[in-house]
Amino acid sequence: MKTKSLRWVVVSLVAVATVINYIDRNALAVMWPGISADLGLDKNDYALLITFFMVGYAIGQSLFGKIFDMIGTRLGFVLAIVVWSISIMLHAAVRSVGALGAARFGLAIGEAGNWPGATKANAEWFPIKERALAQGIFNTGASLGAVVSAPAIALLYIQFGWKGTFVALGFLGLVWLLPWLLIYKAPPDRHPWLSPEERQYILDGQKVETVADDDDQAAPGWLEMLRYRQSWSVIASWFFLDPVWWLFVSWLPIYLADQFGFDIKQIGLFAWVPYVGAAVGALFGGWLAGYLLKKGWTVNATRKLTVTAGGAIMLPTLLATAFAATPLAAVLLIAVILFGFQLAIGNIQTLPSDFFSGKSVGSLAGAGGTAAVVGVLITTWIVPAVTTESYIPFFVLGALLVPLAVLSVWVFGGNIRAVSTKTDS
Repeated sequence: MKTKSLRWVVVSLVAVATVINYIDRNALAVMWPGISADLGLDKNDYALLITFFMVGYAIGQSLFGKIFDMIGTRLGFVLAIVVWSISIMLHAAVRSVGALGAARFGLAIGEAGNWPGATKANAEWFPIKERALAQGIFNTGASLGAVVSAPAIALLYIQFGWKGTFVALGFLGLVWLLPWLLIYKAPPDRHPWLSPEERQYILDGQKVETVADDDDQAAPGWLEMLRYRQSWSVIASWFFLDPVWWLFVSWLPIYLADQFGFDIKQIGLFAWVPYVGAAVGALFGGWLAGYLLKKGWTVNATRKLTVTAGGAIMLPTLLATAFAATPLAAVLLIAVILFGFQLAIGNIQTLPSDFFSGKSVGSLAGAGGTAAVVGVLITTWIVPAVTTESYIPFFVLGALLVPLAVLSVWVFGGNIRAVSTKTDS
């Protein structure tokens, strides 16, 4: 069987995995009232569980970045999803906050692999001019997962309770493995289903704006990678920008409750709206980058324009949201913020494959993901301290992070292109 669009099937499978990823990670928050009542837990326990998850997530990003480079994309995703699916099932067997924390830690380790894996799959399966769009499709999975998780989990909870829901979610991830193993038989250079035309299109398109001799393109090891300033453009930009996303993933329901007195039903009616903006931003950012590259723009100009445009959207909107007078105005403004975030982050996430060869793309993506989690952990503990009287400092915090992320790309990234071992070392 030959197909002319296999690369889009692959990225769609990764997007579906990301939807499952977000449903699994949000299940605890949605079912917390029932879980906390059964196990006798309180808000302090919940804060501890968030820390367990984020520490595991930080470790998992770098760990799986290296694993994907060692065993490849196909088996890397298998390992990541098996780990997180078994971990989410183990949530059903816990009897204490310590056991639940261990299950959250394991879940985070596995779920973290989704991001370096997606970046590596993108680098393998797409020409440079389509990578941002492919990354946008993948990022749309995160947004859709955030949209559907609350109603889907609530429905399962009504039918099966929280223990049965955790088990069902684990099976959902394992079922995903069936089409993945069937379809992702090999990388594009030797996949038996790939048409000669698509194979040539993919492989030739990966040589645009690269070094004259492919053997000269840098593929540094994990520690050697840190000697390149281009690596720090990825690490620093993720460190500063990713907390903006997590500010809303972690705190949006609490903000709506504190600021506008929302109950759980009202939160459910409003909290999904911002993620529609995120989904549109992910697709638009990918389309815009591809359009500019097809028009003859360089990778350097394209990445910097899209990242800067995303920052220019986020910064004033974050400040405006600090003074939103109604919940509708607030969630619509946050939708614009997340639109800008996805416009920027989708192009930042292509930087590892813009700079280095496939041998180290996963490792750099994992290092960037770990840096992002460190940034999230810092802001997670800052938020309670600055929101005792007002949420204005919450949005100012996000606004301060945005220009730092954009500057990281400009200052450390230099001329964004494939790094040569001869001219850049």
